[in-house]
Amino acid sequence: MRKVVLASSNKGKLVELQAILKQKNVQLLPQSQFSVSDADETGLSFIENALIKARHACVATGLPAMADDSGLEVDALSGEPGIYSARYAGFHGENADKENNSKLLRELEGIPETERGARFQCVIAYMQHAKDPMPLICQGTWEGSILFSEEGENGFGYDPLFYVPSHGRASAKLDAATKNAISHRGQALTQLLKCWNSHH
Repeated sequence: MRKVVLASSNKGKLVELQAILKQKNVQLLPQSQFSVSDADETGLSFIENALIKARHACVATGLPAMADDSGLEVDALSGEPGIYSARYAGFHGENADKENNSKLLRELEGIPETERGARFQCVIAYMQHAKDPMPLICQGTWEGSILFSEEGENGFGYDPLFYVPSHGRASAKLDAATKNAISHRGQALTQLLKCWNSHH
């Protein structure tokens, strides 16, 4: 089994990524297992933040690391919350999802269905070691729109408000396998696995 550290303390991401990687003989270990603190995400793009997090975990553990930086871009809000998706309402941790979703609905009050287009973006960075000069960077985009109220119990983050046109329902109503097959994170991870196969 190849050991890789996930540079994230987001339980939802860990579960999704572990589910896909387990089949590929990769043991994904959360950075919390090594008492690695969260890196300061000082970048101004998903790519920069993913690299900052992956490098931070490599330095702390001496193991290869991957980081996922992802977020929601809403057209009517000029691409916000974007890289600030996780802390959109100013909260961090367990209550953040609820507060973020409430804030998003407030910001979009009065915006008609036709103008509620949005997409999830995901960048996954993988570094073999802290000074890896050629990190693998893979990305995925998932197009949809923002609902008027929360639906479904699955997933995490903005999933209850993200309408998936191909399946006619909120992301939080998709089962895990379906979401992983089509989501922004699933797409980025599929790319990463292809890169791994050609590099290793």
